[in-house]
Amino acid sequence: MTKRANNTPASTSSNQAQIDEKIIHLYESRKKIYPREVKGIFAKIRDNGLVVLLAIYFLLPWLNWDNRQAILFDMPNRRFYIFDIVIWPQDLIILTLFLFIMAMTLFFLTALVGRVWCGYACPQTIWTEAFIWLERFAEGSRIQQIKLDKQPWNAQKIRKKVTKHALWIILALWTGLTFVGYFTAIRALIPDFFTLSASFAATFWALFYAGATYLNAGWLREQFCKTMCPYARFQGAMYDENTLLIAYDKQRGEPRRKAKRGENQDGHCIDCNLCVQVCPVGIDIRDGNQSECINCSLCIDACNDVMDQIEAPRGLIRYASDNEMMGKKTRYIRPKTIGYGVILAVGISVLIYQVITISAIELNIKRDRNILARYAPNNQIENVYSINLLNKTLDDANYEISAAGIDGLTVQGAQTGFSVKSGEVFDTTIRILADKDLLTNYNTPIELIVKNTTTGEVHRSQTRFLNVTRD
Repeated sequence: MTKRANNTPASTSSNQAQIDEKIIHLYESRKKIYPREVKGIFAKIRDNGLVVLLAIYFLLPWLNWDNRQAILFDMPNRRFYIFDIVIWPQDLIILTLFLFIMAMTLFFLTALVGRVWCGYACPQTIWTEAFIWLERFAEGSRIQQIKLDKQPWNAQKIRKKVTKHALWIILALWTGLTFVGYFTAIRALIPDFFTLSASFAATFWALFYAGATYLNAGWLREQFCKTMCPYARFQGAMYDENTLLIAYDKQRGEPRRKAKRGENQDGHCIDCNLCVQVCPVGIDIRDGNQSECINCSLCIDACNDVMDQIEAPRGLIRYASDNEMMGKKTRYIRPKTIGYGVILAVGISVLIYQVITISAIELNIKRDRNILARYAPNNQIENVYSINLLNKTLDDANYEISAAGIDGLTVQGAQTGFSVKSGEVFDTTIRILADKDLLTNYNTPIELIVKNTTTGEVHRSQTRFLNVTRD
């Protein structure tokens, strides 16, 4: 099945018609893409960024912090370690806020500069590019790879293919083990894995993630971005006429020609096709904005290099908004970006507040519903409370309970002072007594104070003290 795209007026030249009219095969089988290597400012930024991100991913689990792994998502013990921060299930709001901020950052950047996340920081892009680097190391340049795939099988071809896939498997396995190393102690995982002593879960997930990496980065590559990733589908809703995208300047480039250096002709595009050859998803940016474009900017570097060679101004392909292409001014500050920016700022502020005020204990106070209040000796009123305390510190701690809010409050119970191990929950029952003559209301707010006698940290929680009668 084919589809004809024709936006060309009848009066345009045949060269222009060739640009705007083409046959699109909707069910065409995938053809392997051989991205051409390119040098330039954007390629340098991208390559250096990918190296930094890969280094962070692979090295971070090996970093120690206070005699433990700095980043560890300890699922069996239900706690996440992020340097000095320990996140428990009770602190789920922190993880929720973090994910919300990541999403809003993505929306904000997309509204401003399009799919820069896809081109510079997406894991699919990072590992695909790493696999392409290994492929070039084993098989050579784009032309050499094409020639190798076309030639019949021989010893040289087998050697190069085996080398490439061996390097891919090593990187994929390293990726899988590192991924599992974020969830279990990586210093124990590595020797256990290679001596077949690792747990079934650790082995399974390491191999599963290694296999997924090998499949996605080695074989699927741009197909994942084109057909599986939902971001490419809904990104259009975040674009507007002021969003910076990779754009081809048709006013400068058309009609295309085979120009020599220094020739003064209307069209600067010499139809060298380098912008297509360097594209990792295999599109022609001269056909206009396309959902497959990941804004990697490699076509910009390739085109700028050609413009330098023919002594033409750079920027035939560049970051530009639709408004700029129509001769209008690009507005970076607009309702959409302001809205995303405000929401992002609020989210970051709330996250910082939650992290700063994270409590070292989780305290739950429940009143004895069978006896809300009762008389006690010495003209006192007694309320009974059940205390549930979780020690969220990394050390065992001793605690004392007291109360404030009414003069002369006393706390009694079998364990008003107690010790709780790290990560454990302690339950106890206490009685709080107040002088009846000092109770002016039926319902009086009080504070329950839990002091960590080991560190001196104090935690205060609000509750209510009830009188026997409403008189």
